[in-house]
Amino acid sequence: MNYNNLNDCIIDLENNGHLIRIKEEVDPNLEMAAIHLKLYNKNGPAILFEKIKGCKYSAVSNLFGNIERSKFIFRNNLKPLQSLVQLRNEPLLALKKPFKYLSTGLYALKALPKKKSLAKNLFDQIKIEDLPLIKHWPIDGGAFVTLPQVYSEDIEQPGVMKSNLGMYRIQLNGNDYILNKEIGLHYQLHRGIGIHQSKTNNKNVPLKVSVFIGGPPSHTLAAVMPLPEGISELTFAGALAGKRFNYAYDENNNCISLDADFVITGEVHPNENKPEGPFGDHLGYYSLTHDFPLMRVNKVYAKKNAIWPFTVVGRPPQEDTAFGALIHEISGSAIPKEIPGVKEVHAVDAAGVHPLLLAVGSERYTPYLKTKQPAEILTQANRILGTGQLSLAKYLFITADDDNKINCHNIQNYLKFVFERIDFKRDFHFQTKTTIDTLDYSGEGINTGSKLIIAAYGNKIRELSNTIPEIILKNNLFIKPKVLLPGVIAFQFSKFTSYENAKIEIENLTNILAKETSQLKGIVQLIIYDDFEFSDSINDYLWITYTRSNPSHDIYGVNEFINHKHWGCDGPMLIDARKKPHHAPELKLLPETEKSIERFFAKGAILEKWA
Repeated sequence: MNYNNLNDCIIDLENNGHLIRIKEEVDPNLEMAAIHLKLYNKNGPAILFEKIKGCKYSAVSNLFGNIERSKFIFRNNLKPLQSLVQLRNEPLLALKKPFKYLSTGLYALKALPKKKSLAKNLFDQIKIEDLPLIKHWPIDGGAFVTLPQVYSEDIEQPGVMKSNLGMYRIQLNGNDYILNKEIGLHYQLHRGIGIHQSKTNNKNVPLKVSVFIGGPPSHTLAAVMPLPEGISELTFAGALAGKRFNYAYDENNNCISLDADFVITGEVHPNENKPEGPFGDHLGYYSLTHDFPLMRVNKVYAKKNAIWPFTVVGRPPQEDTAFGALIHEISGSAIPKEIPGVKEVHAVDAAGVHPLLLAVGSERYTPYLKTKQPAEILTQANRILGTGQLSLAKYLFITADDDNKINCHNIQNYLKFVFERIDFKRDFHFQTKTTIDTLDYSGEGINTGSKLIIAAYGNKIRELSNTIPEIILKNNLFIKPKVLLPGVIAFQFSKFTSYENAKIEIENLTNILAKETSQLKGIVQLIIYDDFEFSDSINDYLWITYTRSNPSHDIYGVNEFINHKHWGCDGPMLIDARKKPHHAPELKLLPETEKSIERFFAKGAILEKWA
């Protein structure tokens, strides 16, 4: 089914058992987010909040809460879109199989954005304070837009075909923002809109920005889709919707999506920033308060019966996990075409996406080597870390599989394969004093940290152990040791105080372990933590280990050494995943909020089924 607007989608989901309506009044301050989180965790339906305290508009969340529902929403147009992306990645296919791809080309042409006039009665003009001001987490700096489509144009190549449609969170109130006149935009200058802003800054003129909220779900997906170079997000949105993206310009020359439920227009002036945040983010921690671009609000538009879509991010998995799965479904073939020799790359959702990448590459050109060892995959690793958002990664595991049996989306099997082959003296490659994700507070400062490439290839060199060695069991420095995965043991340790003390503490541990290296042959990693209770070994391992460590500062090894600038050890490696004083707080709901939403899940209440 093709949707003309968001309400069409809501009706379709409801008719097919994918959506539930909450008619009772709900508070946008923490309650709506808490309900969303509970239903998402129970694999519940999409939720339409019909009565929001202090607001006349309704809101919908959890639209994309699982991959099945996401594929249901886009069921009519997924296959043509997959063909369109494939054709863009492999243009020669159109020449080799012209009749097969003829319909794909015509499909793309039908999806071109369509300019119209702005009808006076299409939208009401409202204020920021009239919107559903939803606050998600207790320490959040205010209310945020979490499913925005942020539109900007290139001042040097104006028009929709060279525009950028991205999803960058928007802070609507709080902090020092003047209500109804200012909002905050969270983006980095190396992103699409940031490039546009850099150009207007250089010309000392403001950048016109429009924020679209709602409309057909395809428009939301288009804003996060990592499209191949040359495909317009608006064209993609039209193709996925099965109808052209309709737009107009208002009297201030701001672009208006005629299909959106809400539109916020304004300008970003050169060097105008204000503190934005905190915000409960997708790593499972708060991103803290930092200066980000300020948008001066021109006009705010709303349809007569507009519906506000939102999501809640937090420690994965969350709704954006299904988003990522859908993106992979559509564009999974793009990476191998962009990076020759790389078969696949997986940004691990359970580790917060950006902290950890798993990759499968190729070793094709090293027949002269006497033994199998990493060569080509090291070149491929550098290409991966130089590609788009993959450059934000902190840890990259890469291997090659001559038998084509390894799939990096099967995380446990992938890690087992790599851990069986890691050569502690050879396979660790650090990059220090470099950039990491803005949202990652494990490094030395905002955007500042290190990276580690672990490139393991060759024959199996060890059997991974599922038991805890006696040297660990009998020493009281290793508190509550636990096998998380074959070859991976976690243990509790004293609270982190400083890196100087940590170095001494962990050297003491490695000296103890070095006395009985024969007991450690099946162990690859020892994870040091402080106050965490492991309930889900694999997901807890991925989250704790890779979000709470900075490779250059937090990795140690038994009998570690530096030889001609190369770091190695006799093994195993120790990762200090204790909380550091500079880490951001992790996300937790308030007990009073959890109690306040119990009324929706009580016996006989609308959400009793998901209590």
